[in-house]
Amino acid sequence: MSNDDRAEMGRPGAYAKGVARRQEILDRAIEVFQERGLQGTSLRRIAEAIGVSHAALLHYFESREQLLVAVYEHAETQRGRRNPVPPETAVGVMTRAAVDNLEVPGLVELYSILVAGALEAGSEHGKRFFTARFERIRRELTERLRSEQRAGTVRDDVPAEQLAALLIAASDGLQIQWLLEPSIELERTLASLAVLLRPS
Repeated sequence: MSNDDRAEMGRPGAYAKGVARRQEILDRAIEVFQERGLQGTSLRRIAEAIGVSHAALLHYFESREQLLVAVYEHAETQRGRRNPVPPETAVGVMTRAAVDNLEVPGLVELYSILVAGALEAGSEHGKRFFTARFERIRRELTERLRSEQRAGTVRDDVPAEQLAALLIAASDGLQIQWLLEPSIELERTLASLAVLLRPS
């Protein structure tokens, strides 16, 4: 960010305007990715499609990866606002999240591409974001599963931490399979995990 940019952001109301402008860019970017897909889309072409200059886009996002991660995070935040009350069970949480992902064209593909890209050398932003995201989801699911174990509705012969990691793996894996074969009954298959977690 240049000295002029810092001065601009220091003016009354400039920060709020900058945040609003960033949200507008992310809203438009989601639409563009849904229309055009993700592969082979440079930051410059994204800027053209959104209707801003390349320099303007670089003001908010330093790289294509940073923009794509922000788009995914923005879409996930919007999803949370649409469904503010989470399901009561850990399986329910993962099932709803996966189904909600399917309702946003291109979101499952975006997630899969970003996670794969985070494993590549030099992908510091994506790796940092998804490492923190997985840690947060594992922690939240673990807390839910422990509560369910105490209530006697989930088997307790497997540690809650391991069950949480398995639920995430099942959800991500099924969504990738759905990308390849959309006839897979994602919601029903994920919901069936509740049967496997019942106490014997």
